[in-house]
Amino acid sequence: MEYRVLARTGIKVSAIGIGGEGFENKSYEECEAIIDCAFKEGINFIDIYNSNPEVRSNVGRILSKYPRDSFVIEGHLCSTWDNGQYRRTRDFNEVVSAYEDLLTRMQLDYVDIGMIHYVDDDKDFDSIFNGEIIKYAKELKEKGVIKYLGMSTHNTDIAFRAVETGIIDVILFSINAAYDMLPATEDVYELFEESTFKDRTYEGIDPKRGKLYQTCENVGVALTVMKGYAAGVLLSDKQSPFGKALTPVQCLHYCLTRPAVASVMVGISSKEQVLAATAYVTESDKEKDYSEVLSNAPRTSFSGHCMYCGHCAPCSKRIDIAAVNKYLDLALIQETVPETLKNHYELLEQHGSECIECGACMKNCPFGVDIINRMKEAVKLFGK
Repeated sequence: MEYRVLARTGIKVSAIGIGGEGFENKSYEECEAIIDCAFKEGINFIDIYNSNPEVRSNVGRILSKYPRDSFVIEGHLCSTWDNGQYRRTRDFNEVVSAYEDLLTRMQLDYVDIGMIHYVDDDKDFDSIFNGEIIKYAKELKEKGVIKYLGMSTHNTDIAFRAVETGIIDVILFSINAAYDMLPATEDVYELFEESTFKDRTYEGIDPKRGKLYQTCENVGVALTVMKGYAAGVLLSDKQSPFGKALTPVQCLHYCLTRPAVASVMVGISSKEQVLAATAYVTESDKEKDYSEVLSNAPRTSFSGHCMYCGHCAPCSKRIDIAAVNKYLDLALIQETVPETLKNHYELLEQHGSECIECGACMKNCPFGVDIINRMKEAVKLFGK
């Protein structure tokens, strides 16, 4: 398994995590088989948005078999159970009661990341961050019941606002090759409507989304990913907006090559799906490569946009071109280059200055990026 640091929290998490939806309508034995298989494969990260008491009790009972420091939990505030159904809540009493229930049923003394659940519009954001809910979350953090604060959202604008608070360390955000081409929206259901993708021309990552990922990387806010498969849309030739299905491994690789992304929380509902996701770790670069699907899709024009796919390799001077491009993009959104970013760039074994302008990378690039000039830009910004 590949492990990544959850940005400024310092917590190490598996690049593949488990999303809680796979535990719904499962028996204890079925949940146990999923978690045992996941842990055996090296997964140590679980997101529990679920308010279903049976799910909480089942997962908690299973996790109690393992040392507490062997797994990491994203546990959501503001998710409650109402007459046999999940419901998002902003009622303070319900928030407190539901979170105490989460801790009790899951047999937890603390939650690693306390996630404020599903904030997608400005009015909702204002009511939370100017009211009792954020005070309660901070109190839990002060007591050590929550180690770090997070928030889940599908809206780029709201994610930016979360970053700007300075108190949100982790954002659970919907990321995949399809959603990345769409502008911010307050209506999450637009992401699931076929008409959203119909007759749309794709011209690279939406600039605001790209800037969000780069900003999070720069300030130390970690991104964890939901909807990595676009609710299954990207796995279907008929439904994919690119006219061809991506494999689960290609979807995961796309997410994990975005700046600031630490882990993809996959909705796993069987041992087979665990193995399909964790196959990412052992698959070849060729199997992970998503560039052909995106670059050859109908109604697309990604020309000039580096997608960090790594297709430019191999470089005759062994430059990690995708990494140089990523650090360059991170630097270009700021007035001055932060020292931390310079240090990351300097730690690369080879730098833009070592480019001999042979052009082999540009012949390999499916997106027509002017890599030679990009290397020159990196030298100007980073000094080598």
